[in-house]
Amino acid sequence: MTADRLRPRLSIGLPVYNGEEYLRASIDAVLGQTYTDFELILSSNASTDGTDDICREYAARDPRITFYRQERNVGAAPHHDFVLQKSRGELFKWASGDDLWARDLVARCVELLDQHPDAILAHSYTAAIDGADTVIQALEYPLHTDAPQAPERLRSMLFDGDLPGAIQADDFYGVMRTDVLRKVKPHGSFYHADQVFMAEVALHGRFLQVPDWLYFRRHHDGRALQANPTISSWSRNLDPRRSNKLVHPPARLVAEYILGYFAAVRRAPLTPAERRECNRHIRRWLTSRVTRRMPGRSKPAPIQDFGAIDTLSVHAVVAGSEGN
Repeated sequence: MTADRLRPRLSIGLPVYNGEEYLRASIDAVLGQTYTDFELILSSNASTDGTDDICREYAARDPRITFYRQERNVGAAPHHDFVLQKSRGELFKWASGDDLWARDLVARCVELLDQHPDAILAHSYTAAIDGADTVIQALEYPLHTDAPQAPERLRSMLFDGDLPGAIQADDFYGVMRTDVLRKVKPHGSFYHADQVFMAEVALHGRFLQVPDWLYFRRHHDGRALQANPTISSWSRNLDPRRSNKLVHPPARLVAEYILGYFAAVRRAPLTPAERRECNRHIRRWLTSRVTRRMPGRSKPAPIQDFGAIDTLSVHAVVAGSEGN
């Protein structure tokens, strides 16, 4: 990519670690979008398989792509922040090296944001797929993050996402306004840091959903959640500096999770009344969970054919898939 290239409207950041198995299909799905005004930032987190070769191959043939390699494993959280910091677009979207997108996912999300300037994120319903691209679950989006009131958006994120099966809400992979992402605290490395991060983003504005299954989240044994089932291993994956259990015991990682919500409310652009209401929701949420045991991260809920739509075909809507 040359320095004088026009600034793209959208930046897509794809941080990956040892993702050679599904990476080509994921990149093909990104490059096959009907929306084309984007840059794709690929970054390998010191991968030891064929990931780097795949990234270099794609970067060599598409000028929209830049490729970086981390010389050491910096952890998933700093790695995701790295691609954000390299972005130039007014809009930003994280991508995963094993998920798939329907061809018009980005176009429809950008259209929603253009139609609703007050909204800061747009995504679509998420379906779960297995390693063979078979849909195993498809649920309608369960949260009220489109509410105009920040306390209601937070309340819904705290209480309405506890659903069975493989997926709940997946807003982290939505199209977001970059200026908002640069205002919030970067993704942490404690227990459920992703939930706190997205809650803070939601305190800045509404999320909108395309009412269709256009995002396909792949569930397999190598995915981070499946590969890191405990509080300590999950946090260590987010940042290797969490490896010392004496310095970072599970109790501390859970405490940071709880306190993270209160800190997010303090930082957010809220009125005093909104802050009080948000803090009330957090306290009520905490009270509702004090009876749950939290010394170790529970195993992920078994993936079920819960709400799956038999007629939903990945190959029919994803660029680069078989038959396309």
